[in-house]
Amino acid sequence: MNEPVRAAFGVRLARPGDAGAVTALLRASYPVSMAEAYPAEVLKLALPAMTRANERLLRSGSFYLAEGGGEVIGCGGWTAERPDDGAVEPGLAHIRHFSTRPDWGRRGVGRRIFEACMAQARGEGIRVFECYASLNAVAFYAALGFRALGERHIALTPKQHITSMQMVREL
Repeated sequence: MNEPVRAAFGVRLARPGDAGAVTALLRASYPVSMAEAYPAEVLKLALPAMTRANERLLRSGSFYLAEGGGEVIGCGGWTAERPDDGAVEPGLAHIRHFSTRPDWGRRGVGRRIFEACMAQARGEGIRVFECYASLNAVAFYAALGFRALGERHIALTPKQHITSMQMVREL
């Protein structure tokens, strides 16, 4: 059998100067990928905050970009701090802001970024990854070995929330 042709891309650590490219990637990918899992009224409230590059992640030294064809085609990283409250638990880290441009989907971009995160985290003594996966990304994280713990509801307004799935994976 012939192996599928894989487009060449590389993975590197992000820098603060990558904010514009990351924001462009998130704006191109999240509305498309999340539309299948969430109602339009929820996305209208959630996407403005979700599609901006997080400057703190860009400076973290643990946020990665995938580049192919001269463009940023994927991103993702990890932090020791929980995204919702900043709490730190020894040995536990949190997967953050993963995305792949829709036209680069299913080519191993997200997996390669995850592998870079995992190698770095293991080197820093991390034993478990946790993530709050958007519902459209649950299958991606399950394919990486994560298991679902249960739904989380993140308030967008007093009357509206977005649902995510809390998932974990031992390293």
